[in-house]
Amino acid sequence: MPLGADASGKTIGVVGAGAMGVGIAQVAAVHAHPVILADQSGSAVERARDAHVLALAREVEKARLTQAEADAALARIHYVAGIGAGQSEQFAPCGLVIEAIIERLAAKQALFATLERLVAADAVLATNTSSLAVAAIGGACKHPERVVGIHFFNPAPVMPLVEVVPALTTDPLVVSGVRALLGAWGKTTVVAADTPGFIVNRIARPFYGEALRLLEEGIADCATIDWAMRELGGFRMGPFELMDFIGNDVNYAVSVSIFEAMFYDPRYRPALTQRRLVEAGRLGRKTRRGWYDYRDGAEPPAPRTDRALGARVLDRVLAMLVNEAVEALHLRVASAEDIEVAMTKGVNYPKGLLAWGDEIGAGTVCARLEALQVEYGEDRYRPSVLLRRLSKTNGRILA
Repeated sequence: MPLGADASGKTIGVVGAGAMGVGIAQVAAVHAHPVILADQSGSAVERARDAHVLALAREVEKARLTQAEADAALARIHYVAGIGAGQSEQFAPCGLVIEAIIERLAAKQALFATLERLVAADAVLATNTSSLAVAAIGGACKHPERVVGIHFFNPAPVMPLVEVVPALTTDPLVVSGVRALLGAWGKTTVVAADTPGFIVNRIARPFYGEALRLLEEGIADCATIDWAMRELGGFRMGPFELMDFIGNDVNYAVSVSIFEAMFYDPRYRPALTQRRLVEAGRLGRKTRRGWYDYRDGAEPPAPRTDRALGARVLDRVLAMLVNEAVEALHLRVASAEDIEVAMTKGVNYPKGLLAWGDEIGAGTVCARLEALQVEYGEDRYRPSVLLRRLSKTNGRILA
């Protein structure tokens, strides 16, 4: 495969001119690659062009690029409306095409079957999916060995982490080549197994799910939970602030996708409360209403700054997060090192969850979960078998 750190100048294709596609195209163009950014919607392509002009202007204002560098990056991006036989010549020079369209398996499979006919035989096809199976997407291709997951985080030009996800059929040379290329782009890569949610979206589910449970039970309100996670836990944003920032529709859809893909394991069950918010159109900042009211003149609710209550909130959410990280390690979703890097660089957690678990103590985390499991009678709170083993031996998660 023609990728690697020495692939400068190779044309990069990006399909999907939404926020992720626009960001990925910008990263590639800034690093001296000709870029083809395609979308079925002509208006989306025009919006992408305008977004690039603004984004690169901001980079100049912040002295991260010179004006000449920004102009050169913009000149490297070729905007294409439509994906199909008429674009065969335009996609032909691509060494890598990254798909960033809607999170629907059938749509991605159809696109990959089309892309395979448009690109060179040695081109790599990558999906930016956050929760769908890479193997299922690659299964639509005659040569699935060149299909790999490359999951950027939003905004792609800013966030340093990229999850590289090989499917069962992916050629190991594709993985090493993609990692080298992304490293040349200044990205930190981790390798994740092709399991639902990969590393970050899987392990982070309790950050939202358990906060929602605490809200539904009336233990604390949104502002208090967010305060506890920020002020006592050191997280940059609380779960409700973050859901509003991401978009409740997006966050809920990922939760549903992982829940279904994990065979309806209660550990990943979505919250009815969030579903109702989505159904009501309160998607967060983008609709100016979500868990909080962002309309002009709206007063943000004051948290209840009770440290004992805050500790109760933090301890419960954190126990669930540590347990999920330990389970991911136990099931070989990723290495311990990659789990720690993914959670600190992908979602800006204040420390790695495995190290945090060692700091608290495996026995303490396990006892908290066992108490919740007894109280609620729900498998949702079952401790990982690895956590149980470490609890019995006073062992450390990071040996």
